[in-house]
Amino acid sequence: AAAGFSYVGAYVINTYKSYDNFLQDKYALLPAAIIICVAVVMLVIGLIGCCATCRESRVGLGLFLAIILIIFIAEVSAFVLGFVYREKVKTEMQGTMRSVFDSYDGKNSESTVVNYLQEELHCCGVKNYSDWTTTQWFNSTGNNSVPLSCCRQDAKNCTGRLDQPEEL
Repeated sequence: AAAGFSYVGAYVINTYKSYDNFLQDKYALLPAAIIICVAVVMLVIGLIGCCATCRESRVGLGLFLAIILIIFIAEVSAFVLGFVYREKVKTEMQGTMRSVFDSYDGKNSESTVVNYLQEELHCCGVKNYSDWTTTQWFNSTGNNSVPLSCCRQDAKNCTGRLDQPEEL
């Protein structure tokens, strides 16, 4: 389990490079760091449990039980906090994404990230394609279209025009 958590933490940190323009918050990598710390703690706890079991130590097994109870309480607390603050996280994330979409010009690094995100997640805009109508890029192009990264992969002749929403 510790190796699995280590892999997940490293994967999150590696994936962060693709989305760091959306995650401008300095605490964006905190969950990955916590996951890696949990992996290290799990390894230590597992070793304590194994050693206590092999030696049939009541003190070691009591320590193992106490640590497991503390971890359970921490997990319940994390679940409750995640449930309570989920709307705040959603609102802040959408705000950050809207600011990145507003800086889209088709050429800068934010534009590359937006195109990558829309192609990988098969989406268009923050909520839907109509989000593009309020961006500077949309108003400056004047062609009533969204970026080509909004086009469905199976759409052959997609131009990104809003009069063809079935292709977006």
